[in-house]
Amino acid sequence: MNELNWMVGLPQVVLLAAVAAVALVDLFVTDARRRPTFWLAQASLAVVALLHFDALSAGESLVGMQGLMVSDPLGHLLSLFATLATMLTIAYAQPYIASREMLKGEFFSLAMFALLGIGVMVSANNFLVVYLGLEIMSLSLYALVALRRDHATATEAAMKYFVLGALASGFLLYGLSMMYGATGSLQHDEVFDAIQSGRINEEVLVIGIVFIVAGLAFKFGAVPFHMWVPDVYHGAPTAATLLIAGAPKLAAFGMTIRLLHEALNGLAADWQQMLIVLAVASLVIGNLVAIAQTNLKRMLAYSTIAQIGFVLLGLTPTVVAGNTLSAANGYSSALFYLVTYVLTTLGTFGLVMLLARQGHECDQIADFAGLARRSPWLAGVMTVFMFSLAGIPPTVGFYAKLAVLQALVTTASTGYIVLAVVAVLLSLVGAFYYLRVVKVMYFDEPADAAPVTWVPHGAGALLAVNGAAVLVLGLLPGGLMALCRDAIVKALAG
Repeated sequence: MNELNWMVGLPQVVLLAAVAAVALVDLFVTDARRRPTFWLAQASLAVVALLHFDALSAGESLVGMQGLMVSDPLGHLLSLFATLATMLTIAYAQPYIASREMLKGEFFSLAMFALLGIGVMVSANNFLVVYLGLEIMSLSLYALVALRRDHATATEAAMKYFVLGALASGFLLYGLSMMYGATGSLQHDEVFDAIQSGRINEEVLVIGIVFIVAGLAFKFGAVPFHMWVPDVYHGAPTAATLLIAGAPKLAAFGMTIRLLHEALNGLAADWQQMLIVLAVASLVIGNLVAIAQTNLKRMLAYSTIAQIGFVLLGLTPTVVAGNTLSAANGYSSALFYLVTYVLTTLGTFGLVMLLARQGHECDQIADFAGLARRSPWLAGVMTVFMFSLAGIPPTVGFYAKLAVLQALVTTASTGYIVLAVVAVLLSLVGAFYYLRVVKVMYFDEPADAAPVTWVPHGAGALLAVNGAAVLVLGLLPGGLMALCRDAIVKALAG
């Protein structure tokens, strides 16, 4: 039993030890570029990624830590992608934070602490463990946003993020406490059994569900709990913005599956309707408000809200009378959508960071004017990312949207078919502001015609690989989709 306990939490234990090692080693680093800290952090994350990959390949589902944590393909898949996203973020961020006096050991250790919180969240089998992982991740991200203590905009963004994040955490904790009060348990499987028994006051459960869904919607950044997204994306240093926009979205997905499906599936008729409202509202508000933005980071923030609307649509089909087909199609398409969206977002914000230089953020859409003349390959990569976010073939964004729409249509429900039509129409609206960026790069006159020469070769090569992955996965999506579906099917079977 003790061995099983350690094996279930092994990646998290290794990551915690690595965080401590990185923080201690950095105290003795004299290199201004923090190369030893950077490479130690990347090597540690690579080891954690290998541990998750090995566990994912084994395909086993184990419960340990006295039932507090679970080791299953879904948790390891989400943790693997979150680890890779963190590695990519740190690589993109190094030149940016070096020019803004942020290149300190704290950046690396806080990013790894946020990843630790993600790993705990997606492996949780207990309400308190979910909340513990959420707070580890959230507190690390609050600190990262405020890392530039002399920057008023970043400090303001950190305060907004902290206050609204604490409110959302309170919502979630209150909802979980109501579930505990009604069912008498914090364990997901025991809560599920108690709800299925039908001996519990349903009114208490529904009120608890409202608070839980509100907390989850905040972590996703869904309307009407989206207020923090544009302000934090805009005000935070772009390196911190990328950390918030990437791996934490995977954590929110994992937390949603653990809570709503594994523990509260008996109340699916209630939270399903809430998710539909959140999804449609996010698609409408996100796409329409993004059109009016001139700041690229704010535009991408509202675009994130709209993209999350698609993810939530994929989460709405549920298990009906023991039939998991609709849920498997929907959840796997939502997971595929989210993974590929994070991949595209990493490249987009990475390119924004690489174009930035000392004293200039390059976060206005106008800053991209004439980029095709100044750096044709950077403009080409950005075009791939914009096409993917808009859902234009042959990029992976097109297949991801198609997969979600197919999952809705194959339910053969009139309501879901209507939702699919609405999603398509709003995606056409969203294509406008993505294509506007492409138009600015290729057809507008640049304010500065000098070639872009300050992008480091290593980071530029990484950006090219990122863009190529978006194209290749669009042409050959089968492998990743099969991986997502296998993880979801095993989670549903469990």
